[in-house]
Amino acid sequence: MQDNRVCQILGIEKPVIQAPLSWLTDAKLVAAVGNAGGLGVLGPNAGLTAETAVSTPEETAEKMREEIRKTKALTDKPFGVNLIPTPVNDIWTPPILKVIKEEGVKAVLYTGYGEGAVIPALFDELKEAGIKIIYRDLNPTPENTRAAEEAGADIIVATGFDEGGTLPGTALGTFSIVPLIVDSVKNVPVLAAGGITDERTARAARALGASGVSVGSAFISTVESRVPQCVKEKIVAANGLDLLLFRTMPDYYRSLPGKLAHKLVDMDKAGASNEDLGKTMGGLRGLRIGMLEGNTDEGYISLGTGIGSIRRVKTVAEVVDELTV
Repeated sequence: MQDNRVCQILGIEKPVIQAPLSWLTDAKLVAAVGNAGGLGVLGPNAGLTAETAVSTPEETAEKMREEIRKTKALTDKPFGVNLIPTPVNDIWTPPILKVIKEEGVKAVLYTGYGEGAVIPALFDELKEAGIKIIYRDLNPTPENTRAAEEAGADIIVATGFDEGGTLPGTALGTFSIVPLIVDSVKNVPVLAAGGITDERTARAARALGASGVSVGSAFISTVESRVPQCVKEKIVAANGLDLLLFRTMPDYYRSLPGKLAHKLVDMDKAGASNEDLGKTMGGLRGLRIGMLEGNTDEGYISLGTGIGSIRRVKTVAEVVDELTV
């Protein structure tokens, strides 16, 4: 029987969470996930373009408010917002959290990285506001899992090296990390993330103890995704063997082939530092250029290893249904 604790906690129908995906999320995608029964999540830069990008925390928070309101106009279902707090000199989280509270957002996906990622005072503030906390550490371990649970996390995400985007520093696959994290928690449900794109991988994750799944790549290639058709077609045509892996900040990234991706692989082989690779890669700006603008000469297309199971452009509802069969 499928564990329904995730649905009970979040007030959703199906235990499928859409990964934040930074520039690639907007109200249309997030609302579609909610209307299909899952939980959509607005990521950093949600709904923005190069022309509308902002640089100050206050402007960023107000742009997020706009996207939250657009989402609420498209769905009456719960959805979340991504938080990426830092333990020191965090100027971004307070204004965004203020907006989250004022707009009545029901959940946050709390992304943790490095020492001190679990900030008890922030957990307390979220809990006091009645906001559900989905905790996803970039480098999940039994230790940071237990710390997050003790601080008040409602759900834990176990992310494996099969994911797209910012990869964990430890090359431990999804189907190794999931049971390790499941065995580390006491009472909270665990979501599996990384390389999960179809019914088979979702079933496998549940067999290993996951109560649901957190998915990115499978939503990027949907009808409702703001990614251009040319990128969706590249995803459908590719499989995991096509992806290029290279070091960068903080640890690793992978991308479909392109001029920039090949340059990064060559730099890696030549012994360039992670810092130099990171500067050349362009961080999330490179993601926007590659995946939102379709320019792989100056950007990259980052995906998880499970893309071989994405064989056509589907609707969000089709993806959610397939992941919960």
